[in-house]
Amino acid sequence: MFSLQLLINKGLPIPTTGFANSPLDTDELIDMVGGAPLIVKLLEGTQGKGVVLAETKKAAESLINAFKSLKANILVQEFIKEAKGEDIRCFVVNGKVISSMKRTAAPGEFRANIHLGGTGSTVKITTEEKKVALLATKTLGLKVAGVDIIRGQKGPLLLEVNSSPGLEGIESISNKDIAGKMIEALEKDLKFKQE
Repeated sequence: MFSLQLLINKGLPIPTTGFANSPLDTDELIDMVGGAPLIVKLLEGTQGKGVVLAETKKAAESLINAFKSLKANILVQEFIKEAKGEDIRCFVVNGKVISSMKRTAAPGEFRANIHLGGTGSTVKITTEEKKVALLATKTLGLKVAGVDIIRGQKGPLLLEVNSSPGLEGIESISNKDIAGKMIEALEKDLKFKQE
């Protein structure tokens, strides 16, 4: 939640997002993000787990109220239909986007995570997407990050910044030694010298 606040304060483009442990009631929260369909995210989720699409207002109400009753920390976020189950993962190391891939959701799925059956392919990112990835990483003070972006009608939208991004798919798609670049960045940061 704090990282999201930092990113918003830097002016990064993020889908409209509400926090469920706010004074807003469920209906206000749903209206704030533009109604259903909408995304509900558990703050503790990883690899796409804990991210749910509520396709109707009734489903959104039930889901949000169930999570609230469990005292779970959740975000409610605008669903970007035009993304069509695709996102872009940018790998940033030491202030440079060293590789990127388009991830496409498996049939019947809206999450594009490779761990959930999504597929990866090469993609050329735009200058604006590169700026978003670099500013997001810098804002959070990270040397290494996986930055997830979707293409909205008005340009790129930042979904999240992963401080320990998975390498599944990216090395074979890009033919780059991403893990090696990450290690080099750590060594440089520690001023490690090989003998």
